[in-house]
Amino acid sequence: MSDFTLHTKESAPEAAKPLLDNSQAAFGMIPNLHAVMAEAPTLLEGYQVLHKLAQETSFNAEELTVVWQAVNVEHACHYCVPAHTGIAKSMKVRDDLIEELRNDETLSDSKLNTLKETVLAVTRGRGNVDNAQLDTFYSAGYKHQQLLEIILILAQKVMSNYTNHLADTPVDEPFKKFDWSPK
Repeated sequence: MSDFTLHTKESAPEAAKPLLDNSQAAFGMIPNLHAVMAEAPTLLEGYQVLHKLAQETSFNAEELTVVWQAVNVEHACHYCVPAHTGIAKSMKVRDDLIEELRNDETLSDSKLNTLKETVLAVTRGRGNVDNAQLDTFYSAGYKHQQLLEIILILAQKVMSNYTNHLADTPVDEPFKKFDWSPK
């Protein structure tokens, strides 16, 4: 059992309180991940900034979901896979794509599968990706911009996935119906 605190606005460090207000405004609640991160206000702020920037990348809703969930599943994040399932549904991402990602299957859309494989290559190789994978990525229509945006989103997911592993963050009530565990 984790001994990390799920902070409220009342218990959080002073610097985290306006950040928790941001979370409440954005999500209609304070997600447990944010409640844990509030212990280190700079981590929470960095995460919020990267989350906002991830949504401003050139990726559409399906592509953004592919990047988020490919990393979440690769990192076996018990919290983020259900949370991003709910987020994907709110973004109107197709159910079949959501399930393929959750089950770590080959994606039926070849361009999205190329994106997923590139995300995994960047993640597993710590940025060292072989030329064949990059050629496939570029041949699918992606550019240098999208390759670099993968790094931005990967940084965001490292912050959340690793925090959730350390804190054993409980899944928020709205996302419990999307419970997930690694194969």
